[in-house]
Amino acid sequence: MFLKDLKMNMRLCLTVLAGIVMFSGSAAASNVGKRYPSEKHVIVDRVTGRSITVLTSSQYSDAKPTYSMRHSWTADGNWIVFRSNRAGGNIQLFAVNETTGDIVQLTDSKGVAGRFNLSSKEMKVFYMCERQGKLQLVELNIGDLLADSMSDRVKEPNAYERMVAALPNNYGQLTLDADDTYLYWGGHGKPAVPLTQPKASESSDSKAYSTVRKEMRAYYETTNGKVASEIFKINVQTGKIDKLLDVDFAVGHLQANPWTSGEVFFNREPGGDPEQRIWSVKGDGTNFRPIYAQTPDEWVTHVTVTGPDEIMFIISGHNSFLREKPSGVATVNLRSNQMTLLGQIPNEYTDEPRFTGGLWHCHGSSDGRWAVADTFLGNIFLIDRTTSELILLSAGHPMIPDQTHPTFSRDGNRVLIQSALLTDGKNLNLMVLNVP
Repeated sequence: MFLKDLKMNMRLCLTVLAGIVMFSGSAAASNVGKRYPSEKHVIVDRVTGRSITVLTSSQYSDAKPTYSMRHSWTADGNWIVFRSNRAGGNIQLFAVNETTGDIVQLTDSKGVAGRFNLSSKEMKVFYMCERQGKLQLVELNIGDLLADSMSDRVKEPNAYERMVAALPNNYGQLTLDADDTYLYWGGHGKPAVPLTQPKASESSDSKAYSTVRKEMRAYYETTNGKVASEIFKINVQTGKIDKLLDVDFAVGHLQANPWTSGEVFFNREPGGDPEQRIWSVKGDGTNFRPIYAQTPDEWVTHVTVTGPDEIMFIISGHNSFLREKPSGVATVNLRSNQMTLLGQIPNEYTDEPRFTGGLWHCHGSSDGRWAVADTFLGNIFLIDRTTSELILLSAGHPMIPDQTHPTFSRDGNRVLIQSALLTDGKNLNLMVLNVP
């Protein structure tokens, strides 16, 4: 009897032990919810004397959402979501708490890259990943995940995720409608034929540059003519996918209006200087139209939605030819089509004679008070929209391996940048600048 009970108890212990090993193995298989030590500290800008809060400062590269068209802060305003290679292997999503500096890993998937969107209403992020050979759109409950991570009670990754839909192609960008009902997905493929891009002139002579610019525009127009693009509308709850629009040029910088539902904007791409940059379409596929009919001597770029009725963009002035006309940060009222120039800086001469610099990427505060823009030399300027005053906020951020792409916090009190200031251009860190 004793031996029989002993054998039964041994079997029970082995079963429990096996269960513990299996659970530990499955938990170890994913780093979702893993916490990293705080890297937060404050430095002083060497030119302006202003304080800069450094949120990430590792040897890894940490980047904010692409350009200025997506939220970086979570709906509660406490966390900043970013993409990083700090987990090794694929790029993953992380969140850093702006107050405590705590860093939490949000994903551990293949093919996450930088394509993600934060909800304006809930503690959720939508991102793409590759699973079983298919590109999937996933909804991640970061509210529960962050809370569980901070209390050391992280569950399996699928407890926080919901698969929304299988995406219709393997390229494109993601943008979330204002009411979280639809996601829009789309972009451009590759040119059908390889083309040789003209070399930009090293001359600062405006007439010489004008000739080269025409050659470059012809190149990009030819490239765009070889590409067809699609934009899809995805129902967040049902996963139903509908074709929204087909266009005969390459689409980039896809973004929904964060305030007005059913309004989508995008650029004619790839790169360069197309004859008409900004386009819009309604969420039902109607009213496909150009926004701000640019003139042949304008170089329009880096569009962002800054209010329910407004877009902001750059009319570039990075050389003497373009400086013969007004340039700088501009806005267009989407209802009246009225354009307003907010400001431009004097020439900032770079190492290339043909470049005289100027404002490059822009964003606006949600209250309409401020605009922010970086320059070719990595200086960050505020523009007071009530007085047109330009204020140097921070200076000397290397514009490699990527640009700073400044964006306002939801309350408009802070500006987030990605900067290689501390790494001499080797990798990016996240930094926050206070609005004076």
